[in-house]
Amino acid sequence: MRDGADLQRSRPVDMDKSLDAKLAQIHADPGSKAFILADAKDADMAYGIVAPGPRGARSAGSERTDASGAYRSLADYREHIRENVRQGLLDIMLMSVSTSELLTIVERLFDGSTVTPAVRANDTTDIHLARGGTSARHPSLPFRTALLDHAQCGRVDCDDMAPAGPSPGGRAGASPGPLRALGANLGLYSVTFNNDAELDRRTLEAYREFRVEAERKGFRHFLEVFDPNAPARPVPPKRLGGFINDQIVRALAGVASAGRPIFLKIVYHGPRFMEELASYDPHLVPGILGGASGTTCDAFKLLEEARAHGARAALFGRKINNAEHQPSFIQFLRWIADGQTTAEEAVRAYHGVLQGLGLPPHRPLHEDLRLTNPAVGRSDSTRTTSLPPRRHGVSTPPSPSDGADRAASGSPSAVSSGPNCSRAPSDSPTPPYPVKPDGIPDFAKMTSEQRLAYHKERLDRMLEQRGGGMQNEKCKMQNEECKMKNEK
Repeated sequence: MRDGADLQRSRPVDMDKSLDAKLAQIHADPGSKAFILADAKDADMAYGIVAPGPRGARSAGSERTDASGAYRSLADYREHIRENVRQGLLDIMLMSVSTSELLTIVERLFDGSTVTPAVRANDTTDIHLARGGTSARHPSLPFRTALLDHAQCGRVDCDDMAPAGPSPGGRAGASPGPLRALGANLGLYSVTFNNDAELDRRTLEAYREFRVEAERKGFRHFLEVFDPNAPARPVPPKRLGGFINDQIVRALAGVASAGRPIFLKIVYHGPRFMEELASYDPHLVPGILGGASGTTCDAFKLLEEARAHGARAALFGRKINNAEHQPSFIQFLRWIADGQTTAEEAVRAYHGVLQGLGLPPHRPLHEDLRLTNPAVGRSDSTRTTSLPPRRHGVSTPPSPSDGADRAASGSPSAVSSGPNCSRAPSDSPTPPYPVKPDGIPDFAKMTSEQRLAYHKERLDRMLEQRGGGMQNEKCKMQNEECKMKNEK
């Protein structure tokens, strides 16, 4: 560990951050199209060794490694962070405190960059995803490994603070002092409400304690709200978006501006609930999480649709980390976020870029154009929206040659027999098991096959939010013993 003199010599170089400029635009003009884009490279606080992803070829959404059975190293993971930050298209890079210490404090990666460093400020038990572990199958409990002082200066006590005053992004409160400004002064804080009065109270109390400490130390945060991971009283699927929105608004209603999150990160539950939250208070700055890797269409269409219905931020972790070429993937995310291209155009062009780079895609184009996320493409919007036209003077994303495009996909009208990036499904899928009028599963009427289908679907939803590290748990659910335990 370096001494105080070394830390003082490593004072950060001032640089305007795009995050602060965009937050100012959004608060000044609720109709602003400014959009915050983040790369979430904090998965080492959830998955452990598998977080950087497997070496070599992979199947999206799985843990399969190459022939050597090896995963990429932490050094590989951090090199991707360096590359993505230097590209300059992101607004935030989210990391673990240990990675941020190296890149932010020691290497000074973010000096002279418009990208803001951020850390995962807590790690609730529902993201403890060790291989073979079962923590994520139990109701989430508050837990916090990270120390804010470690995030800010790499030491347990960062000494003094500057007097209270306005902080970046238009929020009142304390500004970080000299040593606290060395590292990250932004963090993600995560909560999971399980519709259990006692557990949810403990979650809220832990969040309150964090907010008090963060405000005193000049540490800003954004709030991640997961869907229930193991609810004692399941919320009907059609009401889940409303449940999450109400929990957010209720939890923040008693919080002054100095202690509020600068934006939100939530599961996308379709146009209706995104519009509801964005129209209630645009200063909440709703954002989406990426979830499981899925197809390239899943990632691009999710961003396009959420943006069209009020989202002003997106954090993609596995979707970026598992991409064939991360900088190119981020470039297309930025073009979509800024309204310069559509999801379908971006998928096709991305495949053209991969071809030009000599990189094999995970899937052929016709498969990568498929939309597999059931929350995207639903026609439950309460208003009419459209993507803005491309701005003059902005270059259009490169497109693959007609020959390459047709060779991979056939004619445009025959891209896919299912929902895809250019066509939304007409109806939400019907659950493969009986449900009560309020949407809650009716176990009394289920056959053994339907009970198994229910538990598999439930784990699929958890996988989308918690990641491929639970694949082994999904497999275990396919035997009768595990099925009966879950019913109890």
